[in-house]
Amino acid sequence: MLQSEIAKLRSNCVTRHIGAVIVKDNRQIATGYNGTPPGVKNCFEGGCSRCMARIRGEIKSGELLDRCMCTHAEANAIMQCALFGNAGSTRGACLYTTLAPCVECSKMAISVGIKRIVVLADYPTDGTQLLSEANIELVKLNQEVLQHWIAVITNDPETSAKAAKGKD
Repeated sequence: MLQSEIAKLRSNCVTRHIGAVIVKDNRQIATGYNGTPPGVKNCFEGGCSRCMARIRGEIKSGELLDRCMCTHAEANAIMQCALFGNAGSTRGACLYTTLAPCVECSKMAISVGIKRIVVLADYPTDGTQLLSEANIELVKLNQEVLQHWIAVITNDPETSAKAAKGKD
């Protein structure tokens, strides 16, 4: 799950940062993060008019999702497997994601044979029911278990060094 936290740092979406990792036989085979597709202007540069409208308060969370240009982290990881020729290795794999997958990403996970999904947080319109019907194990981790390590990952080493010197 820590690798998913690291992957989400690459997100270029202005509304949410999500990370995902696919693991097979204890090996990481793909990572994904949410953001605009390659070659499309980054979301934070205005590449997704839907996300920009949400930031301006013109639409609410969950509205007009079909207009969003950002690829979800889970879909990004699954597509990376296809792009790099290891799509068959997803059968029986585990997907770690920082937010429960939406219905579309849940359908993709089922279709490529993922058997277990581990999440840190719920998503209001997730695919929980669909995953259950497909006999996919869905596990929600306690975020508190990871808080120390997440703080370490997101902490700026220069800031930490300066803070440590100031405490001496």
